[in-house]
Amino acid sequence: MPYYEYVCADCQTQFELKRCIAAIDDPANCPACHGEHVARQISKIAAFSHGEGGSVSAVGGGGGCGGCSGGTCGSCASRN
Repeated sequence: MPYYEYVCADCQTQFELKRCIAAIDDPANCPACHGEHVARQISKIAAFSHGEGGSVSAVGGGGGCGGCSGGTCGSCASRN
């Protein structure tokens, strides 16, 4: 089952729930304040392709950590 990201409108807590796709938009309560004003977020991922000779490139029009947006900063390099 995949994990989905949510945020609570009452306390701004961000959290993940493991749910089947059929339950993706079912009501959820915030684990911090137990509030009911919770919204699903769009997940951000970074994907990289390792090529010949050790080259690394972002796949899918971007990636990286969000700071460099290309996988070239020290933070991204530590993930490869």
